[in-house]
Amino acid sequence: MKKSKYKILVLADLKDSISTTLKSTISLAKMVNGNIDLLYVKNASDVVKGDNQLSAIRTINQEYTTTDKKIKSIIKSYSTDYGVNINYKFSIGNVKNDIGLYIKEQEPDIIVLGKRKPKVANLIGDNITDFVLNNHEGIIMISANENALEPNKELSLGLLNTTREHTFNKAVTGDLISHTQKPLTSFKIVKNSNELKEITSTMDEKIVEYVFEHRDNSIENLSNYVSKNNINLLCIDREKTNVKSGKHAINLEINEIISKLNVSLLLIGKYIMPGNNLI
Repeated sequence: MKKSKYKILVLADLKDSISTTLKSTISLAKMVNGNIDLLYVKNASDVVKGDNQLSAIRTINQEYTTTDKKIKSIIKSYSTDYGVNINYKFSIGNVKNDIGLYIKEQEPDIIVLGKRKPKVANLIGDNITDFVLNNHEGIIMISANENALEPNKELSLGLLNTTREHTFNKAVTGDLISHTQKPLTSFKIVKNSNELKEITSTMDEKIVEYVFEHRDNSIENLSNYVSKNNINLLCIDREKTNVKSGKHAINLEINEIISKLNVSLLLIGKYIMPGNNLI
């Protein structure tokens, strides 16, 4: 058996989206030769409601037993169906603190989050997405609730504001491209039509490219074309997205992309060798 190249951490919430999140994670792990760890942290204040210490300890123990059993059942199902090993850890405490400590100690190369439904502002899940974006400089995959990546099947990969050559220089995305339907689909959002001409004139013939001029509805247009092309994973370079200067630069907000695109996203950053925690 080949040695795993990448450490993949799934931050689970055990809600309905866990099914598509795990399926997409398994698909990613198979393509990049990664091992999977699942972490679920439940807020202590959601478990313990009263002030009685003995009652609190009993409640925590009951919650731990019930949740641990549920996690084992979920993992066993996916491990059996797809032939993968998934390790897990469950804790009750401060969600951000426990996640931050785990990331610091274990140094995962890739973190996978399920996409939260936009219901009420300031939910703990939404805050955790922001927390990970701000505290993990490596790859982050935001798994969409629909159109999950399918294990052992080719990807339909899209690139946003990045080039095929640049992407090939990224270790993980280079592996993904080898499992991708051809041709690749590239999307670019640029400042004006002069830049559009310059970019399209150098377009790689092996890539189908769509170029949008930056407007208020750019993300909505992008979402439509991502859907029309049946993209199930959109690769975005974080270093080239939230920028405000440079020849082709525009300011695309990652949070807006996450909220408005119903597709799994792969947010890449700096290049690393496997195991060094930064891509």
